[in-house]
Amino acid sequence: VQLQACGGGLVQAGGSLRLSCVASGRTFSPYVMGWFRQAPGKEREFVAAVTRIGGTTSYADFAKERSAITRAKNTVYLQMNSLTLEDTAVYYCAADDRGPLAAGQVDYWGQGTQVTVSS
Repeated sequence: VQLQACGGGLVQAGGSLRLSCVASGRTFSPYVMGWFRQAPGKEREFVAAVTRIGGTTSYADFAKERSAITRAKNTVYLQMNSLTLEDTAVYYCAADDRGPLAAGQVDYWGQGTQVTVSS
């Protein structure tokens, strides 16, 4: 499975980001898809995930009130609002055939996409 992410870039504080990620390489998409992020000098952390069946979502506490993760077949989208400087990070698309991503169970990683929040 290959994961191709796009979106990100430079965003002003208070603005929003929208990332997308497409899974390819086989006929059925992974059971769960989502996002992690890694800020400079910090460990990679879970952001959000959504399952293929039922569309069950999960969010990190920092993302819960201002984010929405959605999925359409083999594509996952992340919308995050009210961005702060602390949201500056490389965002990684991730997927797994069993889940849950929040526990660090990840079979597949995409390339990172940089999100920089400016004041």
